[in-house]
Amino acid sequence: MELWFTENHTDSVRFSIKIKRHLFSEQSEFQKIDVLESEEFGRMLVLDGYLMLTEKDEYIYHEMITHVPLSVNPDIKRVLVIGGGDGGAVRELCRFRNVEHIDMVEIDKRVVEVCREYLQKTACSLDDPRVHLYYEDGLKFVRRAENEYDLIIVDSTDPFGPGEGLFTKEFYGNCYKALNENGILVNQHESTFYNEYAKAMKRAHSRIKSFFPIALVYQAHIPTYPSGHWLFGFASKKFHPVNDQNAEWWVEQGLKTGYYNRFIHSGSFALAQNVRDVLRETKEEGAK
Repeated sequence: MELWFTENHTDSVRFSIKIKRHLFSEQSEFQKIDVLESEEFGRMLVLDGYLMLTEKDEYIYHEMITHVPLSVNPDIKRVLVIGGGDGGAVRELCRFRNVEHIDMVEIDKRVVEVCREYLQKTACSLDDPRVHLYYEDGLKFVRRAENEYDLIIVDSTDPFGPGEGLFTKEFYGNCYKALNENGILVNQHESTFYNEYAKAMKRAHSRIKSFFPIALVYQAHIPTYPSGHWLFGFASKKFHPVNDQNAEWWVEQGLKTGYYNRFIHSGSFALAQNVRDVLRETKEEGAK
């Protein structure tokens, strides 16, 4: 008998992956956690029935959410990661020698513990001495910070369930306050291909634009994400992600990557017309 994992991308679109084994399942205090081993994509982390990552393509997401801001400001030293319990964003941050301190705030401790056991390729840097783990609500954590971080990465789930509070106007305002004068905010920004995801993206982008003078969107191709076309938000108090790219500095770091490079950095901000059209519809909240 064949075993398949199926995720509903919309009410009329389903995405299926053939599974070899169901390795782990647990209902935590916050969500259902599953780890599956697939034929094509290796091990997979699933939360509340939604695919979070696979071993085969997680590097795309984690490289793009970290290397882009680091390549814009080589002086980033203090980083806050909100979410990211799988450890992939932390793994990439730890590859940069200039990063001195990483706070990771994950609401569900069991996600981190399960990833340490079953997804060691992504969770491999969580014991780095620069990493400080906090198991609490990211929304509440960031309220207490002011002028503290060079970079905040919001590595959240979709805007419902445990991740819902990380898409509010209050949250983005607190992120702005927690960043110093050179601060950069990067977040996973959903997609525009399906209507429900496009609505969430427009709502988040309008809220970010109401605080940050520079707010742009960039993209990556991630095969297992809905539609395969995924967006990220880049917001900054000072730096423009293309004009201020430090390509030579990034090359000098000698980092081996699977997706990100100095050419795709600027290219990722060259958006298709349908995405530009959606962004053009986005207005700052409260604007008429």
